[in-house]
Amino acid sequence: MEGAAAESEKQASYTYWVREATVDAAPIPAPKKLSQEDLCNLSSSKSSTLGSVWNKAGTWEEKNLNKWATDRMKELLKCIGSLEFSNGKAEVTEVSSCSGDAFLITVRNKKRVGYTYELTLDVKGEWLVGDEKRKVKGHLDVPEFSYGELDDLQLLVKLKDDKDLQQQDKHSICQDLKQFLPPLREKLLQFEQELKER
Repeated sequence: MEGAAAESEKQASYTYWVREATVDAAPIPAPKKLSQEDLCNLSSSKSSTLGSVWNKAGTWEEKNLNKWATDRMKELLKCIGSLEFSNGKAEVTEVSSCSGDAFLITVRNKKRVGYTYELTLDVKGEWLVGDEKRKVKGHLDVPEFSYGELDDLQLLVKLKDDKDLQQQDKHSICQDLKQFLPPLREKLLQFEQELKER
């Protein structure tokens, strides 16, 4: 009785992956040494996939571009230069804060880029307030913005040492400084274009 039970258990086993070789089974794969010609063909064939060599299927691959993007954005924004207004002029002196993420994603053999950043630009200028010229410093804050959303770009103006300015003069200077928005948007569009071409 024990012998019959053992035989029954052997047939109903869960070791389906350990099958006995049958006539129908595929032959066991044998290694094949590549010839010099095969090696040349492999190395000279151009890959039609994007991204890394290891990702021949073109599946998900993400590349961090933070260093390049931050450096390039600072470089472009320093070139904004100065603007003339009816009562004065101002210039961007420094990009004091530029933080965020930029990336290149390869998915299904298609390249996609993106970024999310926040900026602070230091500005200084000179305005005619009353009968005297006044030097004014401040900064332009650009809250979070991302790829493809530059039409919705916002610019927040904050003045430094503005205690002795009247409210009307402060408002006028802030409105003047908001005119930096179009050249800022233009530089960021240039950045987006360069990011796409990477």
